[in-house]
Amino acid sequence: MIFKKGELFNGPGGLSLGAKNARVIHPRTGEEWRIEHLWSNDYDAKACETYRLNICEDIEDSSVHWGPVEDLPIGNKDVLGEIDCFAFGFPCNDYSQVGEKHGLNGTFGPLYSYGVKVLVDYQPKFFVAENVGGLQSANEGKAFIQILTELEECGYQLTPHLYKFEEYGVPQARHRIIIVGIRNDLAKKGIEYKVPAPTSLSSIDYTTSYEGITNPPIPEDCANHEMPRHTQKVKDMLYHIPAGENAWYPGIPEHLQLKVKGARLSSIYKRLDPNRPAYTVTGSGGGGTHMYHWEELRALTNRERARLQTFPDDFVFCGSKEQVRKQIGMAVPPIGAQIVFEAILKTFAGIEYNYVTPTPKLQLEKLKGKTKKLTDRKFLNKQQDIALV
Repeated sequence: MIFKKGELFNGPGGLSLGAKNARVIHPRTGEEWRIEHLWSNDYDAKACETYRLNICEDIEDSSVHWGPVEDLPIGNKDVLGEIDCFAFGFPCNDYSQVGEKHGLNGTFGPLYSYGVKVLVDYQPKFFVAENVGGLQSANEGKAFIQILTELEECGYQLTPHLYKFEEYGVPQARHRIIIVGIRNDLAKKGIEYKVPAPTSLSSIDYTTSYEGITNPPIPEDCANHEMPRHTQKVKDMLYHIPAGENAWYPGIPEHLQLKVKGARLSSIYKRLDPNRPAYTVTGSGGGGTHMYHWEELRALTNRERARLQTFPDDFVFCGSKEQVRKQIGMAVPPIGAQIVFEAILKTFAGIEYNYVTPTPKLQLEKLKGKTKKLTDRKFLNKQQDIALV
């Protein structure tokens, strides 16, 4: 059984590599269940090149549409063929915990609506949507409720869950909301997606940043592995920062300390702890935000960051160093995505697997109930204020 996939906001292809690698063989019939790319879109030209090269294995592949999603002919099935499934990691800039958190009022916040349009026009059997954990608190929680409601109204049974990817073999503490939707008519027939159980039972089993980067060693001639350059002052400061600590470590000599007023971000010149998963790989930021080696006096290379995101060494990123850094930092870890897609394939194939209960506070009915209670409470408080007057 092959599911043809459409995708919006494809980035370099983290979600799609996970889908491409997902394979399920039915133990009784021997039938193979898998997912194939049909079309995708992104506004980042270099990300599209990366996607074509690695997912389509052809840098000229015309099925990857570069340009604003507003210009994509969604619904025109002569251009974009029929699909069985759909994936979209809609832009997270306005929902991230880092930044101004504009939510639905930002430039990127409303872009999820193009995913809704795909669902309405194509009615695929299932979809996978991904975003940052901050989505649940954007616009006082109203953005998340609105998005879930619109996705549900497209005709889908939703299973939103906050995945902690370090629990699934990723050498990085990366927490992302993933919403899996199964079309209602299929859900009524008993096709019910369940959140796959973590592969690491406790923090003792987590894959460390040391293991992720060094096992096996990265070949010296590996793509995207150019060593960064630093000033002597940065090297001297890093020398005094132990593994796991940052630029605010008290043991740094005064003449090397940063002269910063106001908020002090914990990730500034933070060195990895080799005995724990890495902190979250990001795609942007100025000096001190590039992630730093636990032993060597330098930032990580893009290939080392890609290792922490679980991209294989033969996955080549296109573009400048900063363009590649952005692609890596914005991507979904392919190993985490593969686990989700394989659970979906097992669901459709009728194969049992270990699962856990979805994150309770992300369930739509409970969210609606919570919102109603807050509204009722505000109304009662207002009535009390009137009575006092």
